[in-house]
Amino acid sequence: MDTDKNNDRRHSGRLSAKEEAIMACFWQHGPLFVREVVEMLPEPRPHFNTVSTFVRNLEAKGWLSHEQIGNSYRYFAAVDQTDYRDRSLRGMVSRFFGNSYLNFVSALVNDDKISTDELRELIDSIERGKREASDAGAKIGENRGEEV
Repeated sequence: MDTDKNNDRRHSGRLSAKEEAIMACFWQHGPLFVREVVEMLPEPRPHFNTVSTFVRNLEAKGWLSHEQIGNSYRYFAAVDQTDYRDRSLRGMVSRFFGNSYLNFVSALVNDDKISTDELRELIDSIERGKREASDAGAKIGENRGEEV
């Protein structure tokens, strides 16, 4: 596979709404040719050359990479969607909530975006997960003959 050197480069900057829509195509469908991306975009679809320019710019910024297939390039995401989501959330919490996740969750509750019942359910789920992880760690120690 002939991959581009951009694969080694860290992605830079935030995505615009149009860039995010193009990246969503790659995150949802995997490697794509530009013509396939054009077909996936909603009407009115941008011109092939416009999408091609966006794709090349995303590659230059480190968000995409490519492999050559015949005379064409097939592009693929160089950044995982989960990494982008986590980075975006951290940035939003930093910019709008004083880098406090507590302030962020409080705003969700105060704006009725999440109910207190949903919040309790989330806390219960987190506590169950922590207990299960703790129990799993204890079993690993027991299997090794270590004191826990």
